Amino acid sequence: MTETTLLTAPVAHRVAEADWTALADELNEHGNALTGQILTAAECRRIADLYDEAPRFRTTVDMARHRFGSGEYRYFTHDLPDIIAELRQAFYPRLLPVARDWAAKLGKPAPWPDSLEKWLAMCHEAGQAKSAQILLRYGPGDWNALHRDVFGEMVFPLQVVVGLDAPGTDFTGGEFLMTEQRPRAQSRGSATTLPQGHGLVFTTRDRPVATKRGWSNGPMRHGVSTVRSGSRHTLGLVFHDAA
Repeated sequence: MTETTLLTAPVAHRVAEADWTALADELNEHGNALTGQILTAAECRRIADLYDEAPRFRTTVDMARHRFGSGEYRYFTHDLPDIIAELRQAFYPRLLPVARDWAAKLGKPAPWPDSLEKWLAMCHEAGQAKSAQILLRYGPGDWNALHRDVFGEMVFPLQVVVGLDAPGTDFTGGEFLMTEQRPRAQSRGSATTLPQGHGLVFTTRDRPVATKRGWSNGPMRHGVSTVRSGSRHTLGLVFHDAA
């Protein structure tokens, strides 16, 4: 199946057609993994244009005001646009085996059921009932400080960011950054250019790291380097809700 043919298929099919064995290997090795193209340029533009439709969002965050960096992002309400809801539903079962494997390696509970709806119901019962789906917008000079998206005790260990603008054309700079705190060693960093319509799966908080004594907990943080020119929009898919 060609990429052109794939992008005319339903969103769930596009996500399912990714090489999830290779993606899981990348996640295990590096804590992040870039998918192929899952959205067309037109779909990306439609999602990015939602940013100016204020009623779709429950709150707006000015990153400079909170010393998170510079730029702005908005949290959607639970009434998600269809394509965003479909992406979230499509990714969850593909990421679930990795999440459970990581929990087993670290000797931690794996509370995530097969159904995303059941997991979100568990989040709500624990007091995490706010939508955590994010649309971010950066302009020249904007950046995002290294952080972890933990909104309560109920945490899914992986999330996805989707690039909505074309690097080198719509903007320059703005690489996705990750740092890994390694056991008894210096931290290690990586930078990824996020192509338009592609997803980057990455670690929410921690991942297992192999050591001579078995598996160790590897804390990770993520952020965005300074945007040098243009406008950069991304969609954040989070698989737990916020307190």
